Amino acid sequence: MSKPEKPLPFSYFFLAGGMAGVSEILVMYPLDVVKTRFQLQVGTGGEGYTSIADCFRKIIKNEGFGRLYRGILPPILVEAPKRAIKFAANEQYSKMFKSIYKTDTMTQQMSVMSGVSAGCTEAFVVVPAELVKIRLQDKANAGKYTGTADAFVKIVKQEGPFALFNGLEATIWRHATWNGGYFGVIYTIRKRLPKAEASILRIVQCTKKGTLFNNFVAGAIGGTVGTIINTPFDVVKTRIQGDSGPNRKYNWTLPALKTVFREEGFGALYKGFVPKVLRLGPGGGILLVVFDTVTTWMRKHLM
Repeated sequence: MSKPEKPLPFSYFFLAGGMAGVSEILVMYPLDVVKTRFQLQVGTGGEGYTSIADCFRKIIKNEGFGRLYRGILPPILVEAPKRAIKFAANEQYSKMFKSIYKTDTMTQQMSVMSGVSAGCTEAFVVVPAELVKIRLQDKANAGKYTGTADAFVKIVKQEGPFALFNGLEATIWRHATWNGGYFGVIYTIRKRLPKAEASILRIVQCTKKGTLFNNFVAGAIGGTVGTIINTPFDVVKTRIQGDSGPNRKYNWTLPALKTVFREEGFGALYKGFVPKVLRLGPGGGILLVVFDTVTTWMRKHLM
């Protein structure tokens, strides 16, 4: 019988989540740039992007390699608290739901509810940095902002401070659906994967390697499912935050979903899906591996 895990304080979960977030974004950020370009692209034209490889090639050729990391400062600055809140809040909501249902063990339903609740909490933190990131990544704004600080200042000056929270409702939809899918699927996959100690697969015969492998698989599948669920909300969030004109076409999530579907078809709601899932699938695995590794180390050395 395995020993029960030592409980960690909120601050430890917060730190571990932040470390996981920074690790993931440093590896996967260029795919986020490609995803955003696809989502901002309306229709198809001679200068449009036809594939992930084509988008990478054109960005590097026409704008330079550094463009793939342009706008990274806002998510780096917010990724630590964002992922920290994702995991720490999920742990707190898990405790809350276990208390409500008077049980010591989680269920899939409770895992989904904890994830959705954590996603709503997370959304409030990330909106300003997400908006600045979208504006910097949009090639239509290439000469409008010189950098992150300049974008913040100009947006506040020209559009007002509340403009930084443009797209909050869509961001809540995006994070709630992704986190609900992510943590709900992780619970299910972990239950179905062979235990690391007893696995007959050579790659997971070693307990430590087996745990890493299982966590990566569970996190990657969770990230993939979360991405399938939330991509339409991400598309309209990008449209809402990318629109800085006086007569905004997109304002609220559900009407924006209807507008995109009516004018561009169902496929437009999944624009940028491939680069996004290629990022958030493996990215979800990286997040869980780093988070679990750090919290395991903390339990061993700090408790």
